[in-house]
Amino acid sequence: MTTSEAVLVTGTSTGIGRAIVERLSRDGTRVFAAVRDLSTVDDHPLVTPVRLDVTSAAEAKAAADLVRDALGSSKLRGIVNNAGIGIGGPLEFIDLDEVRRQFEVNLIGQIAVTQAFLPILREQGPQDPRIVFTSSIGSRVAAPFVGPYSASKHALNGMAESLRRELLPWGFRVSVLEPATVSTPIWDKAAEAVSTTVDTLPPRAIELYGEAIESSRKYVAAANDAGIPPSVVADAAHHALFSRRPKAEYLVGTEAKMTAAASSLLPFRVFDRLVLREMRKG
Repeated sequence: MTTSEAVLVTGTSTGIGRAIVERLSRDGTRVFAAVRDLSTVDDHPLVTPVRLDVTSAAEAKAAADLVRDALGSSKLRGIVNNAGIGIGGPLEFIDLDEVRRQFEVNLIGQIAVTQAFLPILREQGPQDPRIVFTSSIGSRVAAPFVGPYSASKHALNGMAESLRRELLPWGFRVSVLEPATVSTPIWDKAAEAVSTTVDTLPPRAIELYGEAIESSRKYVAAANDAGIPPSVVADAAHHALFSRRPKAEYLVGTEAKMTAAASSLLPFRVFDRLVLREMRKG
């Protein structure tokens, strides 16, 4: 089946990625849904599952070859680099291999996918092809105990900014999506990650950070109910892909906008205390 335009989306098994696939296919856009487990992609005439682990450059190239062969007369409108993970814990004690894994998925993997698909966007894209990255308000405001995650999102934003300016002469548009709390299964995974982190920390870490980590655990448990639906982020992704004037950065949702504004306007000492107070509400 062919339509005039197609989009590749990574990390589509759940949450934001799945919502983006549903939003695009509902509007008649052909979607290549990239996942590690093909069985997680729902059957739909406009959706083609693509096997892709973003940490493998070889799989990224293989996925690009598959999409190139399958496009037919369709144009590749753009790619949405949505795949990501969240790793946390006190930076004083966190395992360095976990920090490396965080960057491998949230930054290096995004570059690998983008490199693999840029030739197709140049050859079989429209005059203004789009590249979209799912970032986070954590790229602007780093909460305690999610240092690796926030660092990876800060790095992602910096990379996207450079990419946006590098590709401007060829008409490319590059955008980042920056939601705050989104109601997705990632919070269940985060709760499990907190428990795993606690189990692997040395006694000294529990002595120093145990109370704060327990507050974080409660905060994570309550976050899913307080978040915006992933469809709101999907709407922002759709705008970034198809609007005549896409934004470079999308602060998605009231929480993200208010957090960014408070961070910019308040003295850092005041804002730091507010962040700690919010985390302790758990």
